Amino acid sequence: MLENLLRRKPVDQATPDGEEHGGLKRSLGPVDLTALGIGAIIGAGIFSSTGSAAAGDAQHVGAGPALIVSYLLVAVACGFAALCYAELASMIPVAGSAYTYSYVALGELVAWIIGWDLMLEYGVGNVAVAISWGDYFKSFLAGFGVTIPEWMSTPSLIARDHAPPGLFEHAPHLFGIPIVFNLPAALIVVALTVILVVGVKESVWLNSVMVALKLVLVVGFIAVGAFYVMPTNWHPFAPNGFTGIMTGASVVFFAYIGFDAVSTTAEEARNPQRDMPIGMIASLMICTVLYVAVAAVLTGMVPFHDLAVGDPLAHALQVAGLTKLAGVLSLGAVIAMTAVLLVFQLGQPRIFMSMARDGLLPGVFARLHPRFRTPHINTIICGVLVAIPSMLFEIGDALDFTNIGTLFAFVLVSAGVIVLRRSDPNRQRPFRTPWVPLVPAASIVCCVGLMAFLPGITWLRFGGWLAIGFVIYFAYSRKHSRLAQSAPTPAAPPSTAH
Repeated sequence: MLENLLRRKPVDQATPDGEEHGGLKRSLGPVDLTALGIGAIIGAGIFSSTGSAAAGDAQHVGAGPALIVSYLLVAVACGFAALCYAELASMIPVAGSAYTYSYVALGELVAWIIGWDLMLEYGVGNVAVAISWGDYFKSFLAGFGVTIPEWMSTPSLIARDHAPPGLFEHAPHLFGIPIVFNLPAALIVVALTVILVVGVKESVWLNSVMVALKLVLVVGFIAVGAFYVMPTNWHPFAPNGFTGIMTGASVVFFAYIGFDAVSTTAEEARNPQRDMPIGMIASLMICTVLYVAVAAVLTGMVPFHDLAVGDPLAHALQVAGLTKLAGVLSLGAVIAMTAVLLVFQLGQPRIFMSMARDGLLPGVFARLHPRFRTPHINTIICGVLVAIPSMLFEIGDALDFTNIGTLFAFVLVSAGVIVLRRSDPNRQRPFRTPWVPLVPAASIVCCVGLMAFLPGITWLRFGGWLAIGFVIYFAYSRKHSRLAQSAPTPAAPPSTAH
């Protein structure tokens, strides 16, 4: 029984799977992959969570100006993880990301856990980003005098005591039930789903345009805001000490989620052994420099305890009297989060596809569109599963829930590097993680440390999500696994009859 749960997929078998199923189109170079990473990383995290991480909220103590240190600590943790991802991505250049790597290194049960976990990371994370996108889009239109009715831009499951005044009374009613939903959040998901069905190259081109625009806006905020920095706002630097810094790091970790999404496109990279490490590490380095600069300027412009708002960067510009630039920044936030939605909606269907190829999910999830060569069925299903909740739910604890899932994935990928170095030391590694096992071990320690500072309720919800995954695995996936189907049938014991 235990041997079956820990059966591993040979590296040689993992690599040609894409070719066996027709293969995705290899059209992405290092610049495309770096742009994908930046597109996924710079988004709702920097535009929304920065303020609450500095000021604190009901569940977290604030880091204050020491948020700069929080960003650097998270960058170090993600840097260790990125080096581990880069080695495995160069060894196993197929779609699937941490799921495929875990299948090869740690066995089927762990692979299923990480695949189920990645559904949480991409799905719940994208619901949160879509809701935040809807809020920024609504504010952007309001700047031009265009007002979206509250009942058409507010989640229906919002608590009545937190609802805008008169929301349920002014909404249209059907059979006495008020019709309230967040239409902008759902529409952006639907639009991006259509784009992703058409083809990844077209999607990457759109992402590159959005990345260029939002980089201009972020750099513009740093350049303009630097003239309004008052050093007195940096005192006290760390009002809540080490606890505040680490708690801030656990919150802003969401701002770094995305570089691992690059690894889901390994099967579409022209030269994955060379380009995947470049894409992940370059995007992480570029974003770290921007994040540290933004945190320094933001906390220097406005006292950190006044940053507990949904749009901290725009708020800082408004405090400085730069209201027109604040409106332009709102546009930047819309663009940034559109890029994040695009990249995450790109990654999730490919994980479904990889799991279906291995028999852990029904075969329909492995089908590619005959013309566009994209996993169209998965893309549409993922679009629906993100669009509907984004119409109904508030962001709530989605950020913490996404963070714990991603950190858990990083831990398993880092462990996979150590295991494969021992179990398959002679395998060709176009990119080698330096100082193994020290770097993977450091990645594991850093990620577990960040997980420890997440709220207890997040751990309980994460445990519930994994429990549901175990039920599905033992009810369906274990029996339909391709490795189980190909395993030799045990010989019958010799007969003792005479």
